[in-house]
Amino acid sequence: MAVLLLVAFVVVPLLELYVIVQVSHGLGVLPTLALLLLISVAGSLLVKREGVGLFRRFQAEVGQGRVPTDEIVEGVLVLGAGALLLTPGFVTDGVGFLLLLPPTRAGLRRLVVSRVQRRASTVVGAAQMGARGGTWVWATTTRRRSPTDVGTASVVDTTMAERSLPTEGSSGGQRHRSDSDEDER
Repeated sequence: MAVLLLVAFVVVPLLELYVIVQVSHGLGVLPTLALLLLISVAGSLLVKREGVGLFRRFQAEVGQGRVPTDEIVEGVLVLGAGALLLTPGFVTDGVGFLLLLPPTRAGLRRLVVSRVQRRASTVVGAAQMGARGGTWVWATTTRRRSPTDVGTASVVDTTMAERSLPTEGSSGGQRHRSDSDEDER
């Protein structure tokens, strides 16, 4: 994390400054500033156009009762592109324009979605512990694929055990919850 912060707040600004100075030596100071301003204005218009299109796709997905995962991830990427395009500098502008290209966004979207799914399955597969009114609940879940799964659908098996907190004179025994326990509540 420290390396990422170092790159973001030290290396990138120094690189941007170097590139701006080199461009201003070739074009002059005023043309360089005008070019940076022109790139920012053009970038903001492109971000607006892409954002409106994504919002329409988002609404269509929600209207059809589907979770708009791709549209959300692409929206975050377009937002990042907008931030990069508004940041003065040629390097960040180049990265921002790359993020606006649909093929680049599609590749990054697949990368982000697969990484999030991998992390989510790790978290879901780990033992989770929470407190609930004097009772500690340990829940372990495992994900398994069956031959009938389609796309990203999966079967989730869950087992849960409750352990009462020990009080004076009790051992804090463990019991498994069943459906009949839910009916009693």
